[in-house]
Amino acid sequence: MEFRNSTMGNGFILVGILDDSGAPELLCATITALYMLALTSNGVLLLVITMDARLHVPMYLLLGQLSLMDLLLTSVITPKAVMDFLLKDNTISFGGCALQMFLELVLGSAEDLLLAFMAYDRYVAICHPLNYMIFMRPSVCWFVVGTIWILASVIALGFTIYTMNYPFCKSRQIRHLFCEIPPLLKLACEDTSTYELMVYLAGVSVLILPLAVILASYVRILFTVLHMPSNEGRKKALVTCSSHLIVVGMWYGGSSLMYVLPSQFHSPKQDNILSIFYTIVTPALNPLIYSLRNKEVTGALRRIFGKWLGPAHFLGSSF
Repeated sequence: MEFRNSTMGNGFILVGILDDSGAPELLCATITALYMLALTSNGVLLLVITMDARLHVPMYLLLGQLSLMDLLLTSVITPKAVMDFLLKDNTISFGGCALQMFLELVLGSAEDLLLAFMAYDRYVAICHPLNYMIFMRPSVCWFVVGTIWILASVIALGFTIYTMNYPFCKSRQIRHLFCEIPPLLKLACEDTSTYELMVYLAGVSVLILPLAVILASYVRILFTVLHMPSNEGRKKALVTCSSHLIVVGMWYGGSSLMYVLPSQFHSPKQDNILSIFYTIVTPALNPLIYSLRNKEVTGALRRIFGKWLGPAHFLGSSF
């Protein structure tokens, strides 16, 4: 208890990749640029989906939720890391660490589940198009989205409380970009092997099970697409699905290695790189992957910004 009270009073010191990099200024500039790209691209995509009535359909409702999660996730991590580096002050309070961990777990878990629901949406749209507005009517979509947020919050709250209840006495330095379970447990002065197993099993449940749903959905989609009589229909289906699969690969690649890979295979440098990938790089690229190849989104962009700026500004433009 004495160690725990000491930690609560002093907080932690985040020693992330910016401190261990050979070119920290360049890396900081790159991370800042990616954050600005994430803010802009996700913000614009949210604005377009909200304002254009033609995009008020289940697919874009879910894409809007993905953009919201990405925007919030990168905002929980990046500004703190950049400001710590610029101000040369890497400290974070006990409560601040708990809050950052909770928010990252909520948004990460919610995105895991949402990507699975997005795959199901594409499965219904392509394999059962006549029943699409029955299975994916707005009330069903909002119910599932609400359930995803609630379930993710409950999971995050449980793991945050359990993790932060450990006494931390080995060091105040967290060798990570932000407060996350695996690097924080290395500071505990009690045996964490049982809890690490719980984290591992939860990672398998929250990551691998949704990934299995995604893969099953796309196997069915592939068989359906191959039997489509129209080349145009096949092309449109493949473009939409390939964008989603790229996003799935980017997100699940980093987060699965972080939470499913056994602890003996982790290193601080590897964990930092993985965390940057799925909390900073992926949120910046997701809206570009979805929008640049989507004619409905680019058309909505032209309509909305054309009204604001006037037709002269968009003469001859193409997104």
